[in-house]
Amino acid sequence: MVKSLPKFGSRRIVYVSCNPTTQARDIIQLIHWGWKLQSMTLVDMFPHTPHIETVALLTK
Repeated sequence: MVKSLPKFGSRRIVYVSCNPTTQARDIIQLIHWGWKLQSMTLVDMFPHTPHIETVALLTK
């Protein structure tokens, strides 16, 4: 999916993930393609569990 993003011509990506490891891998690739990581936050969608969601905003 990440490889197909450049052809859409978007100027903003909001990337939500339940796997911070793969999200970090993908964000590194996007930065190499000229995207800038503007902000990132954690969201606890499942209280009382170890699971988190991460939300990243990238811009061109």
